[in-house]
Amino acid sequence: MKLNYKRTFFIGLAFLSISSFWQLYDNIIPLILHNTFGIGETMTGTLMALDNVLALFLLPFFGTLSDKINTPFGKRTPFIVIGTTIAVISMMLVPMANSSQNFALFFISLGLVLLSMSIYRSPAVALMPDLTPKNLRSKANSIINLMGAVGAIFTLLMISLLIPKEASPNYTSIFLAVAFLMLFSVIILVIAIRENRLSKEVAIINLDENEKSHLDDLSPSMTMNKDIKRSLGFLLASIFLWFTAYNAITTAFSRYATIVWNLKGGGFANALMVATGTAILSYIPIGIISGNIGRKKTIIGGILLMSGSYFCGFFFKSYSPLINLVFAFTGIGWAAISVNSYPMVVEMSRNSDIGKYTGLYYTFSMSAQIFTPILSGFLLENISYKTLFPYSFVFSLLSLCTMLMVHHGDSIPVKKKSTLEHFDIED
Repeated sequence: MKLNYKRTFFIGLAFLSISSFWQLYDNIIPLILHNTFGIGETMTGTLMALDNVLALFLLPFFGTLSDKINTPFGKRTPFIVIGTTIAVISMMLVPMANSSQNFALFFISLGLVLLSMSIYRSPAVALMPDLTPKNLRSKANSIINLMGAVGAIFTLLMISLLIPKEASPNYTSIFLAVAFLMLFSVIILVIAIRENRLSKEVAIINLDENEKSHLDDLSPSMTMNKDIKRSLGFLLASIFLWFTAYNAITTAFSRYATIVWNLKGGGFANALMVATGTAILSYIPIGIISGNIGRKKTIIGGILLMSGSYFCGFFFKSYSPLINLVFAFTGIGWAAISVNSYPMVVEMSRNSDIGKYTGLYYTFSMSAQIFTPILSGFLLENISYKTLFPYSFVFSLLSLCTMLMVHHGDSIPVKKKSTLEHFDIED
């Protein structure tokens, strides 16, 4: 059986729209908070963490809710359409609030955007496994991730091109560009994907598949081996620590570049675009490498690259094109980590509780993204903006220490017919 690439592309449009928005959120909202409303770094970091606080509660809720409903349009599609529509309308109020310096309008509109994104984030992610046969989900997930990176690249490119080099830029054009991409992507998805019909076809295919992991034959009441549980604990700690390091850069770099390097307009987006573009180019080679040397070694190599890039970033006292080379290594390192970390978590589970372990993965990654904007923001405000890169360097090294203690979840897969199949764990 072969993967339906055309179908997977259309399914991935939902994730493309999501990634496009979050790239906008991480880069522009901190600038509005700081430059327009004069909010300090600690409070900016706190406000930037709100989306992850909401996500901890709302993503499981709407994901479970979409499991239980059944409409003529499917289980997931209504959430995607409703969430995107509310998000596009409310996000256009944000640049209006910025231009008029109306904080009440800004706070309310941003709250509506974050709520609407939570409505369809989990259903959009669940659409892929719903409409993909079990034995093809790994390959499909690789394509979904690539499309998410394309959405992020689009936003970074628009930031670089559309934001004028002035003290108080008007952000309407960049919000309009991202809103158009989100709306266009979801319209194409709804036209191309008939969820109910496809889900029935896939359900029949899955019923015919009898392949089961040896872990599935174990009694559900059996507890996890202590050694495996210890490895899982260290792996989850590693996930928390490297997200703490990486998210500090992604949420504060726009302010760092404008204040420390005196970059104007959207020039800061170029380095982030290099990191994301390099990650895209690295996915397939890293999939091949991890298939040959194992996931743990590949992740450790990624941590070393990330740590080295954070260390080098500190020495740039002003903007230099060489920073793009540093961020290129950041992108490679992050790709090595992100491609292999989730499969390692799931490797320690049974197929029957993959959802539970997926929840653990996102709990620790989102917790880091709540914690780090607040702590790093406090350091930026009360000590110096120059603490940003050392902060990320320290937490990255700590993730290396915990990762060295992980001794399970590192199976080397059998060589695949397609390199895309190296990206993730077999379902």
